[in-house]
Amino acid sequence: MTLLKLNSIYYKDILKNINLDINKGDYFSIIGPSGSGKSTLLKLCSNLISSSKGDIIYKDKNIMDYSPMEYRKQVAYCFQTPYLFGDKVINNLTFPFNIRNIVPDKKLISKYLEMFNLDEEILNKENKNLSGGEKQRISLIRTLLCKPEILLLDEVTSALDAENTQIVEEVIKKLNKDGITILWVTHNLEQSKKNANKLLTIEAGEIKSLEVIDNG
Repeated sequence: MTLLKLNSIYYKDILKNINLDINKGDYFSIIGPSGSGKSTLLKLCSNLISSSKGDIIYKDKNIMDYSPMEYRKQVAYCFQTPYLFGDKVINNLTFPFNIRNIVPDKKLISKYLEMFNLDEEILNKENKNLSGGEKQRISLIRTLLCKPEILLLDEVTSALDAENTQIVEEVIKKLNKDGITILWVTHNLEQSKKNANKLLTIEAGEIKSLEVIDNG
């Protein structure tokens, strides 16, 4: 089942004639030189910016026909440089529940903190006192708490050490097996082939290749 479809997408002078079918359960790794348009592609898929030409179709409906907030609840983008809300970590991890008018699930928050190798004491820590790696993981947890249909990841392990990078990779692998569709931009060639089923290479704003990977 095609979940997200890009039809002849152009964006300014950055992306040119991007045609791509993303099926439910896919795990795309997206690689290419800096400045090739990888992050722009994710921003287009998340409807943070609009294409200059072409259409993006989500569940057989143009993404422009969805309300931006409702769409981004289903197609969630995690930035390389995370932006945290409020003053403390707790403000970020209750946010996904608050915007849906549901009571924050403290057990789920605790579960994700443990999964990402973070102590619960971090909840009362001020955002400004977090390390880059902590910010990346809190941002990722915030995105995952209300389980999106598609998860867009932009270099989300760039500030992490090898141990925590592996932890994040394992969590994302499990989420993909549970049905979340993944698009992950990375510069790490080893990481790009580790768990993905498709390897997309973008150069100078165009798709250079799309390789199917057999990861068993």
